[in-house]
Amino acid sequence: MNQGFSTRQVCRITGLSARQLGYWRKTGLISPATQTRGGHARYSFVDLVSLKTASRLIEAGVSVQRIRQCLQSLSRFLPNVDTPLQELSLVATGDVVLVLRSDAAFDALTGQEWILHVADLEHEAQLLLSDLEAPHQGKLFRDLDDPVPEQASRSSQG
Repeated sequence: MNQGFSTRQVCRITGLSARQLGYWRKTGLISPATQTRGGHARYSFVDLVSLKTASRLIEAGVSVQRIRQCLQSLSRFLPNVDTPLQELSLVATGDVVLVLRSDAAFDALTGQEWILHVADLEHEAQLLLSDLEAPHQGKLFRDLDDPVPEQASRSSQG
């Protein structure tokens, strides 16, 4: 594993085609960690994680161009993150890529923070509902065994 994974091995592991790998390498989306003396690509395990992440984002409907833009933006927003596809948790919702990091969520392209945490809101609502009793419908007619309200008030006074 010290020498890295060949293109053929990467294709078997990730399910990507050699053509996809070549295109992503050519366009700079994900480049192999090293090359052999003969010029053959050698991918590291970290590269495999990046490739699989990019593949999943594409399956979720995010375009290669959008992924590339997000990676460029993330390097500006988070300069200490060298490999965002490995170090961050990404979620795709349509063509929007959200980054989850340290109890915060933000748009990978704009850096705008998402402040509504739906899961927290759902949890709070469930707690509130479990504390409340189900509402009871009032009786329209009194039971024959119940005393008439006037009689009940007289018997309690007497």
